[in-house]
Amino acid sequence: MDKQQTQAFIAKRVAQELTEGSIVNLGIGLPTLVSNFVPEDKNILIHAENGFLGLGPVPLEGQEDRDIVNAGGACVTILPGGVFFDSATSFGIIRGGHLDVTVLGALEVDEMGNIANYMIPGKMVPGMGGAMDLLSGAKCVIVAMEHTAKGNPKLVEKCSLPLTAVAAVDLITTEMGVIEVTPEGFVLTEYNPEYTLAQIQEATQAKLIISDDLKVMQVEE
Repeated sequence: MDKQQTQAFIAKRVAQELTEGSIVNLGIGLPTLVSNFVPEDKNILIHAENGFLGLGPVPLEGQEDRDIVNAGGACVTILPGGVFFDSATSFGIIRGGHLDVTVLGALEVDEMGNIANYMIPGKMVPGMGGAMDLLSGAKCVIVAMEHTAKGNPKLVEKCSLPLTAVAAVDLITTEMGVIEVTPEGFVLTEYNPEYTLAQIQEATQAKLIISDDLKVMQVEE
């Protein structure tokens, strides 16, 4: 798979985690693709922290509305019945515990569920945005990311980058598998058969616990 196919694969699998009636925030980057794969018959409200509920699929090229953007400034769509509101209301939703799920990217996640996803020391960054609020306010945190960065593991024993939140991550989905974060560490619950278990472990700095109920990763078309 090329990068675009890999990211779509991850986003499709994450979309399968979303349940009927849930309110879901999608972080910038790869997580925004999840909105493309939410079934039309599933009642899910997608939230953007810059102030709306009812986010739809990423617009087709040439059909963008520059007045409808997500928190990262990328053009998005809004579904019929969607609503716009100010940032104070938006963060009231987040901090008030009204989000069922947030899907975020990460630079590193460690086996304690700590996450680093906003800066690499020495590199210019725009800021943390709403990540800290989302990680503490959402009932469930799913990380959607590629398993490695330039061949370097992103699932580590202990984060080396500045933390965004401590013990916040519940589930990680990569192109290699689905990993639950538990008190015992990373538990691999699903694997992509394009990779062997040995290859997945090699790409993971922390030790993987193989679930007794390990399944093949299924992505619905």
